[in-house]
Amino acid sequence: MATVELRFSALPEHVRTARLVAAAVARRAGVDEAVLDEVRLAVGEACSRAVGLHQTGGISAPVKVLLIEEEKQFSIEVGDAAPHAVSGERGPGGGPGDSGGEADEDEMGLAVISGLVDDVEVSAGEHGGLIKMTWPTTPPPTILV
Repeated sequence: MATVELRFSALPEHVRTARLVAAAVARRAGVDEAVLDEVRLAVGEACSRAVGLHQTGGISAPVKVLLIEEEKQFSIEVGDAAPHAVSGERGPGGGPGDSGGEADEDEMGLAVISGLVDDVEVSAGEHGGLIKMTWPTTPPPTILV
């Protein structure tokens, strides 16, 4: 199991770098070429979301991206350090975890990611959130000599 870890300051200009690295590692891991654009877009959306949460919350901790190559799958985990409302808590907008327009943008970002990736897990708590996206891989062809 090979893992690449990226940590970057929560600045929008670093999202492009994360997308490029994710696509390169996904290609090497055996993710189908036809899916690489979806990988780039999903990582970009997840990283942009994390950057936005950090900037809005005034969080100086870096955004964390793990690129995990396993036997038959490739996963990308994008983590933020922004506190998220735990189930039942009331956000500033009055509803559970609702912070008005920011919550709408957050939901839109998660909807885009879900549309791009079949296997997505989203978890969040008071110490941060994590989006885990997984794609199947194909083993490299066997070369017979």
